This record gives sequence, structure tokens and C-alpha cells, in this order.
Amino acid sequence: MKTQTVRLLLAGLLAGSLVAGCGGGNSASSTGDNAGSGGNAGSSVIKIATQSPLSGSQSLEGDGIKLGAQLAVQDRAEDFKKLGFDLQLFPQDDQADPKIGVSNAEMLIADPDVYAVIGHYNTGVAIPSSVKYEEGKLAMISPANTGVELTEAGKKSVNRLVARNDQIAPAAAKYAKEKMGVTTVYIAHDKTSYGQGLADEVRKAFKELGVKEVAYEGINPGEKDYSAIVNQLAAHKPDLVFYGGMYAELGIIAKQAREKGYTGQFMGGEGLESNDMYKIAGSAAEGIVYATVVSDIRSQEEGKKWVDRFKTAFNKEPGAFSPFAYDATLVALNGIEQAIKDNGGKKPTREQVMNAIRSTNEFNGLFTKVTFDEKGDNKHSQVYIYRYGKDKAEFIGEAGQ
Repeated sequence: MKTQTVRLLLAGLLAGSLVAGCGGGNSASSTGDNAGSGGNAGSSVIKIATQSPLSGSQSLEGDGIKLGAQLAVQDRAEDFKKLGFDLQLFPQDDQADPKIGVSNAEMLIADPDVYAVIGHYNTGVAIPSSVKYEEGKLAMISPANTGVELTEAGKKSVNRLVARNDQIAPAAAKYAKEKMGVTTVYIAHDKTSYGQGLADEVRKAFKELGVKEVAYEGINPGEKDYSAIVNQLAAHKPDLVFYGGMYAELGIIAKQAREKGYTGQFMGGEGLESNDMYKIAGSAAEGIVYATVVSDIRSQEEGKKWVDRFKTAFNKEPGAFSPFAYDATLVALNGIEQAIKDNGGKKPTREQVMNAIRSTNEFNGLFTKVTFDEKGDNKHSQVYIYRYGKDKAEFIGEAGQ
């Protein structure tokens, strides 16, 4: 989730975990043409769905996405009531599983009152689910997915607020070489669409910068022993390990590598962003660097106020992507509102909403400005650098500066 206005976003905020969903259960009620067009004109209900992991190992950030969207829905509910509509949040748990994400997407399409989806957290879930959204003309706005492939398919329904891996990787590689003094790199990934996609992009970037690659390996996420990769680090002694994947695995790798005497540096993308890094890696977390699409919202007064509002509403800190989920929901609601006006005050079709959202131009969210290009990417996305300190991730600044 920029440098203009208050569109600085995130990390330093990595906390908060909520397992229970809120805002309604599975109320899919209609199928066929009416559901596909979202043309349930007899209903005053408008649902904003979220898709993110609300259970499992990634629920910390998944719940943050849900709650960011929930706060935006609460903020705009009265405005929609004046227009004659009952605005509701409709959160779904995709469990970071592509099959569940697709199943949820089919259910959402079958409910004609669902007009937009805020999600996903995982690119590997977002891509197959987006096929269903496109079929149902149901607009999706991602607050977190960075995989290049997501918006390369030309789907009119798919949009995102954040930078892509082919923006993040060059910025990260340049920072590693120029600011961290890296001349040799060991590249690893978790074989997912997000992780391997980021690793492939950073591999190209390091090559162009003349940084020597000593190895390129894929690992199996979810394991507890990464001695195979750790032994290679001890043998090669690279200046840097760049990991494309999530914090859970890198935390284990870093801890085990330090125990083996590896003294080099660790770096990755926004998947490394979580306070749980300290629980997993212990003291080995200190010094880990990551490039992310979000900045420190507490550096701006409006950001501080928003954090206080979030904590008051939910009794917890925002998750890493809560601010982008908030802005993504505001973008969706702006598009729905515009479609209602264009439809003479009546409930619009999903296609009208989908087109209105894609036409978003210079929309000022609380944290980021949004203009979608022809692919659905935000022209105003940025990349930022963080480093884990002794007890929290510290904001370094915009990459490339």
C-alpha cells in the first residue's frame, strides 16, 4: 500500500490476530443470469466480500485484511443508507488454499448481492479465483498480491493497489548491492506463485547488477528442518540469502543458519513481514531486511489517528495489510456509488460496478492514491525497505532513495 498525501502505509504495525469471521455467513441465494449480472434489483443489500486466510498459519495477516475492509464498510454504511442501500461486509476464509478460494468465489458469484471482493492475501489463491470473478463480472481489488501474472491476463474484473514483483525485485536488488554491499547471493523460494515469482524476478535483477548467484533452490514450505539449505549456506558463505516466500520458513532458515555459524545477511519481500518472525527466528530475526509495498503509516498524523480508530474498533493493532484493505474497500465503494448514480439511483449490475471500479482515476484513499491502468495495476504503487531491529521492524525508507 504514496509518498504524496498520506499514502504511506504500513509495517511496524504487524500484529493483531482474529480467528473468527464476522458480518454474516454463507447466504448465497440465487444462481443463473440474475446472479451473474448482480442484477438483484429487488434487494437493498449490497455486500462487500473479503477473501483471505482467517484460519491457519497465515491468519494474522488474513484477519488484518478482513478488519481493514470492515472498518471502511462501517465508515461508509451511513452514506449508502441515505442512498437506500444496506451495506454489509461478507468475509470468507480462503485458508490460503487455491481450491477453497475458488469454491468461495463460486459461492460469492452465486449471491447477487455481492458487488466486490477485497482480497486475496496469497497470489496463488488469487489467480485461480480471479478466473471465476471474471466469469461472474465480479470486481476484485487486491490489497496484497504482488505476483505479476495476476494482472497480465487482461481480466477486466481484476485490480490491485500494490506494486508487482517486477517492481519490487529490481528495487530490492539495487538496495542489496548499493546499501548492503552484496556481491554474492543465494536465492531460495517456496515454490508458490508469489515466492518463486519474486525469486525469478530478483534473479534477473541481480544478474543485471553483476551480483554473483551461488545457488538457486526451491524448498518445501511447512517443514521444520531446513538443514539441507543451511549446509549449503555454510559451504558457499554468500553475502546474502534472498528468500521468495513467507516469514514462517525464512524464520526457521535464519535461526538454523545462525546456529550453524552463517554470518551473512537475509532479505526477501513483503511475505517476511510479521511480528511472528521473532517467535520463529528469535534473535536471528534481527537484521533481516525486506522490500514491501507498504510504508509506515504512523509517520503521518492521519495514519496515527486511523490506527487509534482501528484499535478502538477491534481492540487490536492493524495487520500488515489492514490499511491497504481499508483503501481497497473505499475504492470499491466509490465505484459502486458511481454505478448507482449512473443507473439513476437504482441498484446497478455487477458489470456496471466492475467497469466503474476499473475507471478509478486519481482517487485519494487515506493511504494511497489510486489510478488503475488498462491491466488493473495502480499507477501510484511504491516499494519500501524495512529491517528487523531487536523487537520490531524498522522503516528504512522508499527503495531507490
